[in-house]
Amino acid sequence: MNDRTCIVTRQCLAADQMIRFVAAPDGTVVADLKGRLPGRGCWVTASRECIEKAIAKKAFARALKADVKAPADLADSIEAQMVAGLVGMINMARKAGQIVMGGAKVDAAIRSGKAVAVFHAVDAAADGVRKLDQARFAVAAAGGDEILSFRLLPSEEMAAISGDRNLIHLAVLAGQAGEGVVKRAKILDSYRNPAKGGRMAGDPAKETDTE
Repeated sequence: MNDRTCIVTRQCLAADQMIRFVAAPDGTVVADLKGRLPGRGCWVTASRECIEKAIAKKAFARALKADVKAPADLADSIEAQMVAGLVGMINMARKAGQIVMGGAKVDAAIRSGKAVAVFHAVDAAADGVRKLDQARFAVAAAGGDEILSFRLLPSEEMAAISGDRNLIHLAVLAGQAGEGVVKRAKILDSYRNPAKGGRMAGDPAKETDTE
């Protein structure tokens, strides 16, 4: 009952897989990421590709039944908001004690079963990522829960989270704030890479793209 129809693909998806848009008073299209803005809305699959197609096809005006215009940088603006939301939630999880930082501590959190997800800086060295991937795969092979892996933030943004300019890897631990981090990471990852679908990034058996 909570499914919505994408104005681009015409697919019916759950609301948390889509982005709602409304017309602002000035006639521009606004992304309602929190689903709280008043007025007539329309829905687009939460992927950059679909947003850009909606802009190119002028789908917002038809769906909203109004003479509205989508800003050329709408897709970029949405991604920036998603990144800001993710960073904010990571900071909240850090304050709640649900973030572990540094390669050795992340490895220990993975092998102990406490980690629910791992983050690597986009520009992290391949060797460091590979070592932590091996720990994740070992846990999965032993029957443990799947531990997701994300490469979404550059090292500068990772460093800003902790104030440690050398921060390259961090692990998210179980808990309400930690779950919020994973949720936002999945949304951002899917927005950028729709084909990944929440799989264990980096798994040689499943990897189909390059980081």
